[in-house]
Amino acid sequence: MGLLDSVMSAVSGQVQGGEGLQGLMGMLGNQPQLMQAASSLLGSDGPFGGLQGLIGKFQQGGLGDVVGSWVGKGENLPISAEQLRSVLGSDALQGMASQLGVDGNQLAGQLSSVLPGLVDKLTPDGQVPAAGAGHGGDLMGMLGGLLKG
Repeated sequence: MGLLDSVMSAVSGQVQGGEGLQGLMGMLGNQPQLMQAASSLLGSDGPFGGLQGLIGKFQQGGLGDVVGSWVGKGENLPISAEQLRSVLGSDALQGMASQLGVDGNQLAGQLSSVLPGLVDKLTPDGQVPAAGAGHGGDLMGMLGGLLKG
């Protein structure tokens, strides 16, 4: 199973209200901004310094146990849209939403559904890759490839 398959399999289990992978594909297909937002947050060229920077933001925001569950082996703890907004900052999240042309509350809700699975699969063996998750464009390409396949 390739990295993309692993990521998408994990994420499909995290999408709430969807039908597994089909639900994720529908969400991503209908919300390309979600792909861009997730890629931006996790990519090493993103506003928080990539996966490692995002993990640091969660730790600083008092949610180190939540993000730690996504990185570590075992069950991923959920995160609410409000918790995500608190960690990332309302202004940063709203700025991202404005740049993407979407509603900030909707974006926070969608990101809270997919981030646990994405981070989980981007941290194999419970370790953050030394090189991070790659650039946002690489991640965007992986997610976009799913919709074409």
